[in-house]
Amino acid sequence: MAKSTTTASEDDLGPLMRALVIIEKLGNKLPHPFWLFLGLAVIVMFVSAICAAAGVSAVNPASGETVAVSNLFSTENLRAVVGGVVTNYVEFPALGLVLVVLFGVAVAERSGLFAVVMRGALRSASPRWVTAVVALVGTASSMASDASYMIVIPLGGMAFKAVGRNPVIGCAVAYAATAGGYSAAPFVNSLDAILGGLTTSAAHIVDDSYAVTPVANLYWNFVSMFVVTLAITLVTELVLNKRGDQIELDADEQDQDDEEFTRSATPQEKRGMWIALATLIGCFVLLTALAWPSGSFLRDAEGGFSTDSGLMAGIAAIVGFGFFLVGIAYGVAVGEIKKASEIPEMVADGVRPFVPVLVLFFAASQFLALFSESNLGQVIAIKGAEFFDSINASKFVILLGGFLLVAVGALIITSGSGLWTLLSSVLVPMFMLLGISPETTQAMYRVGDSTTNIVSPMSPYFVLILGFIQRYKSNAGIGTLLSLTIPLSITMWVFWGAAFFLWWALGIPWGPNAPIDYVP
Repeated sequence: MAKSTTTASEDDLGPLMRALVIIEKLGNKLPHPFWLFLGLAVIVMFVSAICAAAGVSAVNPASGETVAVSNLFSTENLRAVVGGVVTNYVEFPALGLVLVVLFGVAVAERSGLFAVVMRGALRSASPRWVTAVVALVGTASSMASDASYMIVIPLGGMAFKAVGRNPVIGCAVAYAATAGGYSAAPFVNSLDAILGGLTTSAAHIVDDSYAVTPVANLYWNFVSMFVVTLAITLVTELVLNKRGDQIELDADEQDQDDEEFTRSATPQEKRGMWIALATLIGCFVLLTALAWPSGSFLRDAEGGFSTDSGLMAGIAAIVGFGFFLVGIAYGVAVGEIKKASEIPEMVADGVRPFVPVLVLFFAASQFLALFSESNLGQVIAIKGAEFFDSINASKFVILLGGFLLVAVGALIITSGSGLWTLLSSVLVPMFMLLGISPETTQAMYRVGDSTTNIVSPMSPYFVLILGFIQRYKSNAGIGTLLSLTIPLSITMWVFWGAAFFLWWALGIPWGPNAPIDYVP
């Protein structure tokens, strides 16, 4: 059967394509993040010895104390390094937070709840609103973690096809919303736990009592869903739909649909969703009732909800347990859970895809611990803050510089946790000394990191979406994909970035007890 050919405009991207090829080659030369962080840990030790011998130090403007670089090769420090390996990993803030949230999310995902909700939302999309619905479902799909890619991308293509639009555009929209809007979510998810833990570790370089909770960016993340949806919808309706008219599909594409993705919810699944919703509402009512009394264990000593309160300190456990109960309710209702012994198996299955992250955490925890013990983080942060202060740089300029740095870094290091492990140890303490809160820095990172991932050839999902697109156009290549994702990436970066700076300028908290500015 005859196939359409790829147009020159898809494959010949000139300087842009060459730049992306260079980025891909540079990224391929990087070692695995595990070895990258262990290597950086060794480098930190040698640099600490050199700087300590040179007498490198800085005066902490917050305390007035002189901070000198500590030689990690000294006998006392080497003893601490060897003895602290296990402690560094076990006490790594992100480790416990991620596991506790994952235990609950795993049950909700493995029971089939997330899949049926997303499938139902996309099937009900009208032709007029299909782009907005696909984009909104994609941004909210981070609740299902990496499984969202396998669910939303094919559904996006089928939703567009069902209303007479080019399914290739639907796949691109779903991919941009899922990958580019990964940090935008309606509820707390595993990414919030990961980033919050890493940001807390970095903040301890300046203030060892500072804690960034998983809900630190909750308000911002929720609003971001609609900002990302608006950006994707505008560029799709104004630009990509015209591009879709130029992309000819294979004549036999209509035979390639997967019935599992296109089928409607069964009566049993509908009943399960209602039961899950009732369970979720019940959890909120119970939590509100427990937190209502002024002397509640969910409040702090002053009767508020600060980071020291039971609610904020235990938010990861509360969220994880909520997902756990909702997932069980749905699973029992639809027959996915028939006996109690199946629930631990679901948890294990749900955690298994995150094992590489847990392995990475071991290397990252050692790097961050050594970086902190050496005092290099404090000295770099202080010197960087002094530099920005000397040139009278405004906070806007400082944040914009960080925003650009993150966006470029995400083209090469597509692992959100890996890139933030690397950057947070410098950016968070430096910005704290300049009066910018860790929550603000983390929110800035989320926007810069997410929006450029979708055009990076280093992303493992870059190839995944290409496979879905080739179901409809078998000879589609990287040029085809980039011609669709580049406009989406740029528009999201501009819109979401502008929304970030507007939010920051208005002084709106990023989440509960998550201020814009840092006050020592």
